[in-house]
Amino acid sequence: MGGIDHTIFIGAALVLVSIIAGMFSSRLGAPLLLVFLGLGMLAGEDGPLGIHFDDFRLTYLVGSIALAIILFDGGLRTSRTTIKIAMWPAFSLASVGVLLTAVVIGALATYLLDLSPLAGLLVGATVASTDAAAVFLLLHARGTELSKRVSATLELESGINDPMAIFLTIACVQLLTTPGMEIGWHLPLSFFIQMGGGLVLGIAGGYTMLWVINKIEIAPGLYPILAGAGALMIFAGSQLVEASGYVAVYVAGLVLGNNRHRAQAVISRFHDGFAWLSQIGMFLLLGLLATPSTFISHVWAELAIALGLIVLARPFAVWLCLLPFRFTWREKLFISWVGLRGAVPIFLASIPVVAGVPNAQIFFNVAFVVVLASLAIQGWTIASSARFLGLALPPTPEQIDRVGIDLPPSADREAASWRVSEQCPALDIGFPELPLPRRTRIIAVIREGTVMKRETLGRLHIDDYVIALCPPEQLVVLDKLFSTPPKKRRWMWEDDLGEFVLSANSPFGEVCDQYGLPCELPDRNRTLGEVMLERLPKAFVIGDRIKHDSVELVVRTVEKGRITFVGLELEPEIERLPILRIWRRVTSRLLAASR
Repeated sequence: MGGIDHTIFIGAALVLVSIIAGMFSSRLGAPLLLVFLGLGMLAGEDGPLGIHFDDFRLTYLVGSIALAIILFDGGLRTSRTTIKIAMWPAFSLASVGVLLTAVVIGALATYLLDLSPLAGLLVGATVASTDAAAVFLLLHARGTELSKRVSATLELESGINDPMAIFLTIACVQLLTTPGMEIGWHLPLSFFIQMGGGLVLGIAGGYTMLWVINKIEIAPGLYPILAGAGALMIFAGSQLVEASGYVAVYVAGLVLGNNRHRAQAVISRFHDGFAWLSQIGMFLLLGLLATPSTFISHVWAELAIALGLIVLARPFAVWLCLLPFRFTWREKLFISWVGLRGAVPIFLASIPVVAGVPNAQIFFNVAFVVVLASLAIQGWTIASSARFLGLALPPTPEQIDRVGIDLPPSADREAASWRVSEQCPALDIGFPELPLPRRTRIIAVIREGTVMKRETLGRLHIDDYVIALCPPEQLVVLDKLFSTPPKKRRWMWEDDLGEFVLSANSPFGEVCDQYGLPCELPDRNRTLGEVMLERLPKAFVIGDRIKHDSVELVVRTVEKGRITFVGLELEPEIERLPILRIWRRVTSRLLAASR
C-alpha cells in the first residue's frame, strides 16, 4: 500500500508543481507545455528525483486517451465559422502537407542516421503532424490576436492532421515488422477506409450524443461525464472497426460544440479542465519516459533533423499546399513558422518501441529532441513573429468576466452574466443609454448581492453583475461593453490595418479623388464596402486586403457580416515589415536631430 500511496503523492505533487510553475513561466513568455515536459524530465531517471520509468505500453494507453480527450475538446471549441473559413487550406496541410513533411524529413533522417529509406520515413511520419494541444494553447498565449483566416487554418490543421501521421506511422511499423509485406492497394484502401469511417462514425456518434444529452434529465454534474464517456466510446469503437478514432472523436466534438444542448456551459468548462489535465499528464509522463543521457550518441543528427523540420520541411509543405489559396507571403511565412510539435510526435514514436521495431529508441529520441526544439524556438516566438510580420491585429479586451447560463436547447438566445470591469466603456454611459445590440435585453443588475431596480439605476458601478439575454453572435459585443479595454500597444508597428480609417459607406469615387486614385465609372457611385465585397473572398475576415492601384484597402471592422470600416494602406507590402519601419523612423529622427 505504501508504494501506491507514494505513487499517488508524487503524481499529484508533479501536477501541482506544473500548474504553479506555469504561472511563473507565462510571465517570461515561456511555452507552458515546455514547462510540463521539463518537469517530467527533472523527475525522470536522469533528473534529481531519479524516478525510473520505461513503460511504453502504459504511455501509449495514457497517450491515446489523453489525445482523444484533447481532440474532443478541440472539436467542441471549433466553430462553424472556423470550418467555413479554413476547411480546404487546413485539409490540404493535414493530408498532403503531412505526407510532404514526412518524405522530406525521412530523406534527411536516412542520410544523417544511416537508416533504411523505410525507417527514415518512419522518423518523418512520427514528427510530421502539428500538435493540437500546442497550437490551441500557444496560439492565443499572451493575448496575441491574428487574422482569423491564419489562426483558423492553424487550429483546424492541428485538429485534423494527427490521423494522417498516425496512419503513416502504423503503416511504416507494419512494413518494418512484416518483411516481404506487399503494399499494393492495401495501404491506400486502408487509409480511405480509416478516414471515411472515422468521419461517418464521428458524425453519427456526435448526433447520437447530442440527442441523448437533450433527451435525458440527470444531475447537472453528470452531463460532462456523459459527454466524456460518449467521446471515448466513439474513439474506441471506431478503432475497433478499423476506422480512425482520432477523426471520429474530433468530428463528434465539432457536432456537439456547434449545436445547442443541455448543460452547454458546464460541459464546455469541464472539458476545458479535463483537456488541461490530459495535457499535463501526457507531457509529464513523456518527460518521465525520456532519458536525456541516451540523446548524446546522435545529438547532432537529432538537432539537424529538428532544424530541417523548422526551416526546410515545414515551409516547403506549407508553400506548396497553400498555392491554390489566397494567402499572402507573410501569412504563408507565419504558418510555416508556427508548425508547433508537442506530445503527439513523442506519443507516435512510442509505437515502434511497443511494436519491437529494431533501433526504436532512436526514433523516440529524435522525436523528443524535435519537440523540445519546436516548443523552445517556435513556441517562444509566436507573438514576436506575428508582430514582426505585421500580422497582429488590434487586441481584444484585457479581462472578460463572462459566465454562461444554461437555457433550453430550443432557445434562440444565450443567457450570460458579466462582472463590470474597471475602465470598461459601460461605466461612462448612463444605464438607459447603453448601446445594446438588437434583440438583447438586460434581465438584472446585481450590486453587492442586491438586485437593483431598473427605474432608479443611473449608472453601472465597478463589480456590478449584469445578467443579459442576447443572440449568440452578440456575446462578443457585450464582452467589449462590460470588460476592460485593451491596453495601448507598446510598439509603433503592431497595428497593420492601414494608416487611415475610412467608413465603408463612403462613396468609392470620392475616396479615389481624395487620394489621387483611378476609378472606373461604374464604381464611382458605389460605396467603398460594396467595391471591397466584390473583390474579397466570400468568407472574408478582418485584415483581408485588396490592391487598388498603388494602395491597399484593408477590412478593419466587421459587424453582422458587413464591413463597417476600411483601412487605407499607402506603403507597399514589403515596406510594411516592422524592421524596415523601425529603421526608417530611427534614421529620420537621427537626421532631424543632426540638423
